[in-house]
Amino acid sequence: MCRMRCVRIGPCLAVAVFFLSAVVLPAVRGADEPGGDVPRDDLGAATPEYQQAAFSKLMPDADVTKPPAGFDPVIWNAFVPQDNAMTPDRVALGRKLYFDKRLSDDGTVSCATCHDVTRGFTDQLPTSEGIGGQFGKRNAPTVLNAVLLQTMFWDGRSPTLDHQAMQPILNPVEMGMPDEETAMKAIRGDAEYQEMFKKAYGREMNFQDLGRAIGAFERTLVFVDSPFRRFLAGDTAAISAEAQAGWDLFNGKARCVACHPMSPSNPLGSDNRFHNIGVSARHQNFEELAAEALTILKEDSSEQKLDELAVGTDLSELGRFMVTRNRADFGAFRTPLILNIGITAPYMHDGSLATLWDVVDHYNAGGEANPFLDGGIEPLALTEEEIDQLVAFMFTLTDVAFADENQQQFDRQKALAAKERPERDEALATRKTLPFEDRVMGTKSTDQ
Repeated sequence: MCRMRCVRIGPCLAVAVFFLSAVVLPAVRGADEPGGDVPRDDLGAATPEYQQAAFSKLMPDADVTKPPAGFDPVIWNAFVPQDNAMTPDRVALGRKLYFDKRLSDDGTVSCATCHDVTRGFTDQLPTSEGIGGQFGKRNAPTVLNAVLLQTMFWDGRSPTLDHQAMQPILNPVEMGMPDEETAMKAIRGDAEYQEMFKKAYGREMNFQDLGRAIGAFERTLVFVDSPFRRFLAGDTAAISAEAQAGWDLFNGKARCVACHPMSPSNPLGSDNRFHNIGVSARHQNFEELAAEALTILKEDSSEQKLDELAVGTDLSELGRFMVTRNRADFGAFRTPLILNIGITAPYMHDGSLATLWDVVDHYNAGGEANPFLDGGIEPLALTEEEIDQLVAFMFTLTDVAFADENQQQFDRQKALAAKERPERDEALATRKTLPFEDRVMGTKSTDQ
């Protein structure tokens, strides 16, 4: 089936526009769908058995050795490491590992716990719960289309899906395995795994191949067949007039396109860069956090230590700085993909914004004032009608395979926004007051 029309990654890679398929996959039933009760475990994730069944309906068998339909082979090969070519055996192994809770220290957490098939491949929590009831400091981004990103994690500390897949297993908050050998010991006695590893990689079971297999599986999760993509391809009835007005705002007054470029040749909705948009400035003193981080990293600069600090401590709020040690990266986080954004609430690196109305309100008021705020963040003067139009547009970015879940999330978020949305700051939104004026004049503390 044709899921992707075209892709351009970076300035040097491009592929021409191509046509849509009218084939639509059945939607996965979410937890709140009428009559769609989902069995869940103690951490709230759908049970592995239920997720596996839902995934089988969502992803019918396909030839994984070929690029997703519509991908130029040259472009696709750029996303596949030379040491991990896509094969059915590797994808099957990765799928089994993805749902296996034995890879956590107490047997309660798998990749699918935080990247649940029934929840847009996220956990729909502000920040994720790991072993022993611990909560990390960051929101779990969806793994849908993660293959198209240039770096992984909110701070870009991991270069590939294969590398990223290994980190949560060893993180003390997430899956809690003390080391690679302990992780492998948990599954090494499984005869089925022994055979699958041998078939997939031609050698004995090892931790690096475990990461490669999960990465191979996640490369199959390409979902870009949205109503908006169909609209771009010429189907003017694919999205509503309200959403079309939102698209105009997205490219104009709302200035979303500055960080979330979207076009027939670039459907990702991310510039793959890192920005301080004011979210992490709410409660943090970047200078103090940076001094603490540098002291710790001077003693231990390993990637495992960096992973521990990013996930489990307040140093998480430093964002990209933890990777680059560059002051310009204080509080900067990777621009997320906005494909399928309707089904991946809550939003931002800390999950602090519950609805897309909250997200637009944040930008409309010019973010949270702080000395490291990106220069492009400024009040937008959007009206309430324009905010509704922009949100309507963003809900057209979800793949048609998740149409039912997308509608449920729209209804849920709309009701929540009507009930709990903070009072609009008219002075900021209409530029009568600019955020930096409050900070300079001392009329508003940035740590409130």
